[in-house]
Amino acid sequence: MTEVRLKSGAAARNRQPILEVLRQLLPAQAHVLEVASGSGEHAVHCAAAMPGWEWQPTDVEPGALASIAAWRRHEALPNLLEPILLDVTGAWPAREVDAVVAINLIHISPWRVTEALVAGAAERLVPGGVLYLYGPYRRGGEHTALSNAAFDADLRARDPHWGVRDLEAVVAEGECHGFHLDRVVAMPANNLSVILRCR
Repeated sequence: MTEVRLKSGAAARNRQPILEVLRQLLPAQAHVLEVASGSGEHAVHCAAAMPGWEWQPTDVEPGALASIAAWRRHEALPNLLEPILLDVTGAWPAREVDAVVAINLIHISPWRVTEALVAGAAERLVPGGVLYLYGPYRRGGEHTALSNAAFDADLRARDPHWGVRDLEAVVAEGECHGFHLDRVVAMPANNLSVILRCR
């Protein structure tokens, strides 16, 4: 039988640091909507560590949805929900949540996806809820590391609509939808955790 559980080296490296930041932001009981869950490894790791978090994984890719479902069956975590198809530029689940989590999404998608992500999160988050964004960013128009500059060039070569975003542009987009910048946390491999909070 073919193994459908995908495994990501990046997820294996960053899932614990991401969990540690989320633990500082969220209460012990929380509803989390993860956008573009990919392999599902972040969902599994966070749900296992925090049984009071009800974690809703989503994705648009059939292979990712199959992987998430397979991980869910394998781990049998009651607080990890069945993955659902979600295109952030379309209709979102109606339920309010305490956090929207997007890991390594906005640089591997057109800018309109970031706009839709922020707008959708603003509509679904409870007052004081958080939009958690993880990935590489430029600050003050400059890359924070040579590796990020090379990564940005590679992304843009693959698709000219992709690329490492300016942190200030992302924050400004959030402010247009009622968010304020709560904090920025330096993460491994020259990534950042960017936390936007609903007013």
